[in-house]
Amino acid sequence: MKLLLPLCLSVFLLAACTEAEQEMPASPVSEASVHEAPISKADPQLLEMAMVSKISPELAERFSDLALTCLHQEFPNKISRTTDTAEDIGRPKDLFPVFYGCFDWHSAVHGHWMLVRLLRVAPEGDWKDEARAKLEQSFTEANIAGEMANFNRPMRGSWERPYGLAWFLQLTAELREWNDPQAKIWLERLKPLEADIAESLKTWLSNLAYPIRLGTHNQSAFAFGLMWDWAKVTEDQEMLALIEEKSLDFHKNDVNCPLAYEPSGEDFLSPCLMEADLMRRILPREDFPGWLSGFMPDIPTDGSSEWLAPGVVKDASDGKLVHLDGVNLSRAWNLLNIAASLPEDDPRIPALVASAKLHEETGIAAVSDTHYSGSHWLASFATYLTTSRGDPTLNEPN
Repeated sequence: MKLLLPLCLSVFLLAACTEAEQEMPASPVSEASVHEAPISKADPQLLEMAMVSKISPELAERFSDLALTCLHQEFPNKISRTTDTAEDIGRPKDLFPVFYGCFDWHSAVHGHWMLVRLLRVAPEGDWKDEARAKLEQSFTEANIAGEMANFNRPMRGSWERPYGLAWFLQLTAELREWNDPQAKIWLERLKPLEADIAESLKTWLSNLAYPIRLGTHNQSAFAFGLMWDWAKVTEDQEMLALIEEKSLDFHKNDVNCPLAYEPSGEDFLSPCLMEADLMRRILPREDFPGWLSGFMPDIPTDGSSEWLAPGVVKDASDGKLVHLDGVNLSRAWNLLNIAASLPEDDPRIPALVASAKLHEETGIAAVSDTHYSGSHWLASFATYLTTSRGDPTLNEPN
């Protein structure tokens, strides 16, 4: 598979117009463009149209192909779990009957989420029948019973917490929001595991004394965001209250986040931007701009993109170094979500959107099947971004 060319995202050009009277020339749109809604200077909700849940057929096919390839590919595999008997050590397919492919459990989870997401919002394509068949192969009652047995092991401890468990909730949230008969069947089968996972996360939240400010799997801000979105869909008031309490306790008074220290060499999540993406969910809309001013006071108001350079990957075959391709994709959705949560006349929006465009182009170009170190997971991040999954202004189709 060829590297995807950087996208020509016409919608991002709206950020260059900071005055209502400024003329906006027509922008070229490539065949692979993700955000294709026409933007007019006369639109009263200019910012709210900045992200549209529309992915091109070309990108949907390319991304889905990566998941279809790895979903039931057992090896190579990284098994990470604590055991107290030799019998607990076994083949991935036996240990994790649903989520054994895509190298590790959490990547398999968001690989399944990605196919559900694309089936729901992407244009029609020949890949969709295969995707449905693959998901049905995974989501059998017997397979899910095996996943529940693994999750309820006495020695489970902190296994896949919070990253993999939060992604699992994102998967069931996606199924809940999709008005499709087969999706309803899959959700019913997954509900018992969902209940166990949600309950375990509530216990963890109650006991968590400090935020986890990493750029990798254990980061709490990213997990809180996915868990919050799930709780909104399920109307789980207990989960919402716990996340709100912890988020305000951990982050309400945070100031001067050291963005200049990012990224670390193995990051795929930005500690600063992901925290801001969380807090735009938690804070009242009128309070978020002021909080952001204290938290990230150096966001420019000149519309530039150079203030935040994309991460650089020098060896895409290295499973840790390739994380930086992921940080570019997750930064892009962070920046867009932050911009969409500000008043439409906020002078920081052009720079936020310009940097998002730069990071999206860099990140999408890196999604390929050249090295399994990246191909088993990067398309999930690209799908989350290009289908605007986290967009706070989006009214999605069923």
